[in-house]
Amino acid sequence: MMGSLYSFMELYTKALVYRVFLRDRTNYVNLPHVIAMVGLPARGKTYIAKKLTRYLNWIGIKTHVFNVGEYRRQATEAYKSHDFFRPDNTEAMAVRSKCALDALEDMCKWLENDEGEVAVYDATNTTKDRRKLIHDVVCERYGFKLFFVESYCDDPNIIEANIREVKINSPDYKGYMNEDKALEDFMQRIRHYEECYQTLDESENYSFLKIFNTGQKVVVYRHEGHIQSRVVYYLMNIHIMPRSIYLTRHGESELNLQGRIGGDADLSPRGWEYSRALAKFIREQNIPRLRVWTSQLKRTIQTAGGIDAPQERWKGLNEIDAGICEEMTYEEIQERFPADFAARDQDKFHYRYPRGESYEDLVARLEPVIMELERQENVLVVGHQAVLRCLLAYFLDKNSDELPYLRVPLHTILKLTPMAYGCDLQMLQIGIEAVDTHREKPAVPGALDPVFLKQFQPTPTDPEQLKDPPVSEEFATDDETGEASALSVQCGDAQKRHQDK
Repeated sequence: MMGSLYSFMELYTKALVYRVFLRDRTNYVNLPHVIAMVGLPARGKTYIAKKLTRYLNWIGIKTHVFNVGEYRRQATEAYKSHDFFRPDNTEAMAVRSKCALDALEDMCKWLENDEGEVAVYDATNTTKDRRKLIHDVVCERYGFKLFFVESYCDDPNIIEANIREVKINSPDYKGYMNEDKALEDFMQRIRHYEECYQTLDESENYSFLKIFNTGQKVVVYRHEGHIQSRVVYYLMNIHIMPRSIYLTRHGESELNLQGRIGGDADLSPRGWEYSRALAKFIREQNIPRLRVWTSQLKRTIQTAGGIDAPQERWKGLNEIDAGICEEMTYEEIQERFPADFAARDQDKFHYRYPRGESYEDLVARLEPVIMELERQENVLVVGHQAVLRCLLAYFLDKNSDELPYLRVPLHTILKLTPMAYGCDLQMLQIGIEAVDTHREKPAVPGALDPVFLKQFQPTPTDPEQLKDPPVSEEFATDDETGEASALSVQCGDAQKRHQDK
């Protein structure tokens, strides 16, 4: 199959080119990784590939999916029928093989050029010959690490549900066939693949993870290194059961009213009103097997106090630590630490409060929370502005530049419903007023909007509070907000960028 694209001389020349490259990497541990999917159609390979990519990007490992199906659609005219996938259709087989190799080559060049750390090769890869080709190119030619992930499923109910939910609405069928005809055509496509399907086993001696029936059983063989361990741990925790995740900030706090960040304040009168309204909303929804998670700070515990459901307090859900800037206003931070105030506006994700945390630190702290959320069914998280931004960025696949400016208004419920290749977000406003604590990213770093400041209640100045602390840098954060109306956006859609603390 490879001979049709690369002659012996081409391969020999490329081997010479990469000989020094491979020698240089012989003793490397931190090598680029390729995650190669394996499995028949409608087994959830693309779902796993996209979800895994989203997770790795969220924890700071730059990852990209290379989907062979997209290469095939670009290389061919409109899809006609399952005959394109017949093993004896030599013309179509040549096109499919070229698309697979083009995607493989693009993927390896992307890694070689240091554009990323992990690439996910999303294709069926159902034969031993195809997997050997991938190994030879990825490992022998480029010197990268390779890890196969197979999704094996023989449950007809799961397969049909996946076809109806995802495949019949794919570009191959949408607008061309009705649902029943598309279902039959896709089932026939699967039969063509089954004729030559060879499942992964130890005889191939590759590192792999094999998932049976969407997590019923998991087999791991020869996995090695930090990244492969993270991949295994993550994929062992995800499930496809229908559920919803509800996120809400605590009710308005007394420090919110004063425009102060951080701290451990009680709720304001309007915050208590929101607490009662939230309990009423949850009760009316009648959500089965709901769990409630809060931080260990008073304002989240008070907000969830009236909800009749099992509750847990998570230290990991505490608001971002503002260090020496805890309980300060923006004006105080700007006045006392102007350079730091401007620096945070320039790189909000990486900027760390003196003796405190950055958003990057917060993402690392929240990784165990994400793992547990992936294992659960219905959960309500009562949290804080920065914390919920990090969780939203994971579910909505937002990058580190967007994350610190995601909008999370006070007195608003965010309902996340996982879908086939992402999740649906609904923002439900309860109708109880609160201060608007979100701060737009300023055009000039370090600038403050007078309109933003005007809404907060002035408080008497505490002389002790105004003493210069021993460390000079950064500034703080708690929660901010603004309005939100009922809306629904898809996981990858653009969202307004706003800044919090």
